[in-house]
Amino acid sequence: MYQKFIPSQYVRSVFDITPESLLEKNIRGIITDLDNTLVEWDRPEATPMLISWLKTMKDSGIQVVIVSNNNELRVKSFADPLGIPFIFQARKPMGKAFRKALKIMSVKRENVVVIGDQMLTDIFGGNRNKLHTILVLPVAQSDGFFTRFNRLVERRIMKRLKDKGYITWEEEN
Repeated sequence: MYQKFIPSQYVRSVFDITPESLLEKNIRGIITDLDNTLVEWDRPEATPMLISWLKTMKDSGIQVVIVSNNNELRVKSFADPLGIPFIFQARKPMGKAFRKALKIMSVKRENVVVIGDQMLTDIFGGNRNKLHTILVLPVAQSDGFFTRFNRLVERRIMKRLKDKGYITWEEEN
């Protein structure tokens, strides 16, 4: 059961993910979380560095869809200025939002990666939908209320996975 929480890859941040590394794996689409994956959960807009990263992906022919459990106002006000399609109140790890994102991009699941900072929502949801998953370190050290609860559960899962030898990286929080 724990194997559904193991990401395909683990990197420090989205900036460690390059178009070249994705295209090597024939990745043509990204389903990404928003809060604490792309920017801090309380930052209203994209940073210049993130805008540049997103442009690089787009220029390389890689589509991006934001899939967030947050409300419409939060996700729309972030995604609209960037021209990025989004799904709000996604109810991750449930599969409906992941399938909807695939449909928006018209890309096969084997050509899509899920990027997120939470094992319980992003990684578990991506793995359940047979998608390549990349876990990133949270951008901020603080979290919203529900995420704080998820982090407690994730620490227990992470310890169990390390104890069983399923993961080999070191968490750097």
